[in-house]
Amino acid sequence: MITTESAQIPTDDEGYLIDPADWDESVALKLAEAEQLTLEEGHWRVIRFMRGYYAEHRIAADARFVIRHLAKEGGEGRDAKRVLFRLFPYGYVKQACKIAGMKRPRAWSTG
Repeated sequence: MITTESAQIPTDDEGYLIDPADWDESVALKLAEAEQLTLEEGHWRVIRFMRGYYAEHRIAADARFVIRHLAKEGGEGRDAKRVLFRLFPYGYVKQACKIAGMKRPRAWSTG
């Protein structure tokens, strides 16, 4: 359970949101705090892309799509994968998906 100023948000046993619709930026900040991350602009670019992808496709973006986005739109080019894992050092699924409010992905590429 995540507690924000305005609500208590249910999570699973690993801390992922049960319902991605419960996500907002205050929830992201709480989830990041639990992961011992301070969200900076680079984190928010990844999170906003993931939320937009989820809104359009109704599934979490695979890490490959985030890496392509960083390479093309973020200007990271060939370093995009390294940038993603520098921003989320304990992994895409463990941190980026969780903080972006995704359900825990079953089994798919982490990049």
